[in-house]
Amino acid sequence: MYSDGSALEQLSRDECLRLMASVSVGRIVYTRRALPAVELVNFALDHGDIIIRTESGGKLAAATQHSVVAFEADRLDADQQAGWSVTAVGQSQEVTDPAEIGQLQGIGLSSWAPGLREHFIRISPEILNGRRLRAVGQPRPADHPAPVPS
Repeated sequence: MYSDGSALEQLSRDECLRLMASVSVGRIVYTRRALPAVELVNFALDHGDIIIRTESGGKLAAATQHSVVAFEADRLDADQQAGWSVTAVGQSQEVTDPAEIGQLQGIGLSSWAPGLREHFIRISPEILNGRRLRAVGQPRPADHPAPVPS
Protein backbone atom coordinates (compact mmCIF):
# COMPACT_ATOMS: atom_id res chain seq x y z
CA MET A 1 0.00 0.00 0.00
CA TYR A 2 1.32 3.44 -0.88
CA SER A 3 1.01 6.49 1.35
CA ASP A 4 -1.53 8.09 -1.01
CA GLY A 5 -3.87 5.14 -0.47
CA SER A 6 -3.40 3.48 -3.86
CA ALA A 7 -2.84 -0.27 -3.95
CA LEU A 8 -0.35 -2.14 -6.12
CA GLU A 9 -1.32 -5.76 -6.69
CA GLN A 10 0.89 -8.45 -8.22
CA LEU A 11 -1.04 -10.58 -10.73
CA SER A 12 -1.00 -14.33 -11.28
CA ARG A 13 0.04 -15.82 -14.61
CA ASP A 14 -3.60 -16.66 -15.42
CA GLU A 15 -4.71 -13.11 -14.61
CA CYS A 16 -1.88 -11.70 -16.75
CA LEU A 17 -3.03 -13.77 -19.73
CA ARG A 18 -6.69 -12.87 -19.15
CA LEU A 19 -5.88 -9.16 -19.08
CA MET A 20 -3.62 -9.37 -22.13
CA ALA A 21 -6.43 -11.09 -24.03
CA SER A 22 -8.67 -8.09 -23.27
CA VAL A 23 -6.57 -5.68 -25.36
CA SER A 24 -5.31 -5.86 -28.92
CA VAL A 25 -2.27 -3.57 -28.88
CA GLY A 26 1.04 -3.92 -27.07
CA ARG A 27 4.73 -3.08 -27.40
CA ILE A 28 7.47 -5.43 -28.45
CA VAL A 29 10.99 -4.67 -27.25
CA TYR A 30 13.83 -6.21 -29.26
CA THR A 31 17.39 -5.47 -30.34
CA ARG A 32 18.10 -3.57 -33.57
CA ARG A 33 21.70 -2.67 -34.43
CA ALA A 34 22.75 -3.66 -30.89
CA LEU A 35 20.34 -1.12 -29.36
CA PRO A 36 16.91 -1.58 -27.77
CA ALA A 37 13.99 -0.92 -30.10
CA VAL A 38 10.31 -0.68 -29.23
CA GLU A 39 7.47 -1.14 -31.71
CA LEU A 40 3.74 -0.69 -31.15
CA VAL A 41 1.98 -3.77 -32.57
CA ASN A 42 -1.40 -5.36 -32.52
CA PHE A 43 -1.42 -8.96 -31.33
CA ALA A 44 -3.48 -11.96 -30.29
CA LEU A 45 -2.91 -14.78 -27.83
CA ASP A 46 -2.75 -18.42 -28.90
CA HIS A 47 -2.57 -20.96 -26.07
CA GLY A 48 -0.67 -18.48 -23.88
CA ASP A 49 1.73 -17.41 -26.65
CA ILE A 50 1.77 -13.90 -28.11
CA ILE A 51 1.21 -13.81 -31.89
CA ILE A 52 2.20 -10.87 -34.07
CA ARG A 53 1.47 -10.63 -37.79
CA THR A 54 3.97 -8.67 -39.88
CA GLU A 55 5.63 -8.52 -43.28
CA SER A 56 8.27 -11.18 -43.89
CA GLY A 57 10.98 -8.79 -45.13
CA GLY A 58 10.53 -6.13 -42.46
CA LYS A 59 12.91 -5.04 -39.71
CA LEU A 60 10.73 -6.50 -36.99
CA ALA A 61 10.57 -9.95 -38.58
CA ALA A 62 14.32 -10.04 -39.14
CA ALA A 63 15.24 -8.77 -35.68
CA THR A 64 12.99 -11.11 -33.74
CA GLN A 65 13.88 -14.44 -35.33
CA HIS A 66 14.99 -16.74 -32.52
CA SER A 67 15.71 -13.84 -30.18
CA VAL A 68 14.77 -13.14 -26.61
CA VAL A 69 12.30 -10.27 -26.63
CA ALA A 70 10.08 -8.45 -24.17
CA PHE A 71 6.44 -7.66 -24.74
CA GLU A 72 4.22 -5.29 -22.77
CA ALA A 73 0.48 -4.69 -22.80
CA ASP A 74 -1.54 -2.43 -20.52
CA ARG A 75 -4.74 -0.55 -19.90
CA LEU A 76 -4.54 2.71 -17.98
CA ASP A 77 -7.06 5.26 -16.72
CA ALA A 78 -5.16 8.51 -16.19
CA ASP A 79 -8.14 10.22 -14.56
CA GLN A 80 -8.48 7.49 -11.94
CA GLN A 81 -4.70 6.93 -11.73
CA ALA A 82 -5.39 3.22 -12.04
CA GLY A 83 -4.82 0.39 -14.46
CA TRP A 84 -2.70 -2.65 -15.12
CA SER A 85 0.45 -3.62 -16.98
CA VAL A 86 1.72 -7.04 -18.03
CA THR A 87 5.26 -7.73 -19.22
CA ALA A 88 6.33 -10.97 -20.91
CA VAL A 89 9.88 -12.05 -21.70
CA GLY A 90 10.59 -15.02 -23.92
CA GLN A 91 11.96 -16.52 -27.08
CA SER A 92 10.47 -15.36 -30.36
CA GLN A 93 10.38 -17.43 -33.48
CA GLU A 94 8.89 -17.17 -36.90
CA VAL A 95 6.08 -19.58 -37.66
CA THR A 96 7.01 -21.66 -40.70
CA ASP A 97 4.81 -24.76 -40.46
CA PRO A 98 2.04 -24.42 -43.10
CA ALA A 99 -0.57 -26.09 -40.87
CA GLU A 100 0.23 -23.74 -37.99
CA ILE A 101 0.15 -20.72 -40.33
CA GLY A 102 -3.28 -21.85 -41.52
CA GLN A 103 -4.47 -22.14 -37.94
CA LEU A 104 -3.11 -18.69 -37.05
CA GLN A 105 -4.78 -17.13 -40.09
CA GLY A 106 -8.06 -18.20 -38.50
CA ILE A 107 -7.61 -16.54 -35.08
CA GLY A 108 -8.80 -13.17 -36.34
CA LEU A 109 -5.50 -11.31 -36.14
CA SER A 110 -5.11 -8.80 -38.95
CA SER A 111 -2.32 -6.28 -39.07
CA TRP A 112 -3.29 -2.65 -38.68
CA ALA A 113 -0.37 -1.60 -40.87
CA PRO A 114 -0.92 -1.40 -44.64
CA GLY A 115 0.42 -4.00 -47.03
CA LEU A 116 0.63 -7.77 -47.10
CA ARG A 117 1.27 -9.14 -43.60
CA GLU A 118 1.42 -12.92 -43.91
CA HIS A 119 4.38 -13.50 -41.59
CA PHE A 120 3.65 -14.67 -38.03
CA ILE A 121 5.93 -14.32 -35.03
CA ARG A 122 5.25 -16.40 -31.91
CA ILE A 123 6.56 -15.27 -28.53
CA SER A 124 6.47 -17.92 -25.82
CA PRO A 125 6.59 -16.15 -22.45
CA GLU A 126 9.08 -17.68 -20.04
CA ILE A 127 8.66 -14.80 -17.59
CA LEU A 128 5.25 -13.18 -17.16
CA ASN A 129 4.78 -10.37 -14.65
CA GLY A 130 1.75 -8.20 -14.08
CA ARG A 131 0.71 -5.45 -11.75
CA ARG A 132 -2.57 -3.69 -11.16
CA LEU A 133 -2.76 -0.25 -9.57
CA ARG A 134 -6.04 0.63 -7.91
CA ALA A 135 -6.90 4.15 -6.83
CA VAL A 136 -8.03 5.04 -3.33
CA GLY A 137 -11.40 3.48 -2.59
CA GLN A 138 -11.53 1.54 -5.87
CA PRO A 139 -12.86 -1.97 -5.17
CA ARG A 140 -11.11 -5.11 -6.29
CA PRO A 141 -12.59 -6.61 -9.46
CA ALA A 142 -15.65 -8.75 -8.60
CA ASP A 143 -14.09 -11.88 -10.10
CA HIS A 144 -10.97 -11.44 -7.92
CA PRO A 145 -11.99 -11.18 -4.26
CA ALA A 146 -9.49 -10.09 -1.65
CA PRO A 147 -7.14 -12.86 -0.56
CA VAL A 148 -8.11 -14.67 2.60
CA PRO A 149 -5.48 -14.14 5.32
CA SER A 150 -3.83 -17.37 6.40
